[in-house]
Amino acid sequence: DLCRVRATIYREEIVIHTSIRPFLIAMALTATGCASMHANQQAAAPAAPAPVAAPAPAPAPAPPVRVRGKIAELTDTSITIVNKKGESQVVQLPAKYAVNALVKAKMSDIKQRVFIGTTARPNKKDGTLVADEVHIFPDSMRGAGEGHYPWDTDPNATMTNASITDITKAVKVHGKTLTLTYKGGETKVTVVPKTSIVMVSPGSKADLKKGAAVFAICQTQPDGSLKTGFLLVGRGVSPPM
Repeated sequence: DLCRVRATIYREEIVIHTSIRPFLIAMALTATGCASMHANQQAAAPAAPAPVAAPAPAPAPAPPVRVRGKIAELTDTSITIVNKKGESQVVQLPAKYAVNALVKAKMSDIKQRVFIGTTARPNKKDGTLVADEVHIFPDSMRGAGEGHYPWDTDPNATMTNASITDITKAVKVHGKTLTLTYKGGETKVTVVPKTSIVMVSPGSKADLKKGAAVFAICQTQPDGSLKTGFLLVGRGVSPPM
């Protein structure tokens, strides 16, 4: 009897083991399939785009450098200018550059609708602008440097390049008060007897003689040198700006 009981138990264990094994195999295959599918999904998922760096802002252009003085040397590619302190400054020149001459003018040459440039400083008493100089442009140069902005001849100096839209007799001083209109605004400047008045006229390289007074607005180059394509040279006068 004991032997029959053992045999029965053994047969039942075989049945149970046989019935459970396919289930375990199926579970293992299912788990393997899910892991494989998950891996495939991860592999198939598109990679996140790399962050794009914002473009660096363009550097601001260097402010112009104004060079004043007398001509020490002129070559095909440069001009050497000696300032009031005796310091020499070499300015590079392009193959083609413009030369304008400054000639003496008078108060009667300042007329309505003429386009002028004027360096002025505020009167200490009332703050009104009084002209240190006036340079009268030919009509072909109307609009050159138009506006009202600080100037480097004095901490309080300004430059105004504008059209004269009105001329009145100055109230507190002997002279004329000019209403100057430019794009975006207008200002008033008084011209007095001591104001230097010149006129811009066509010039040439022949005017660029050693010792002649000259004025140049230059741009700083990447290598630190200065370069200009425009020279104002005095013809019997010094550029007052």
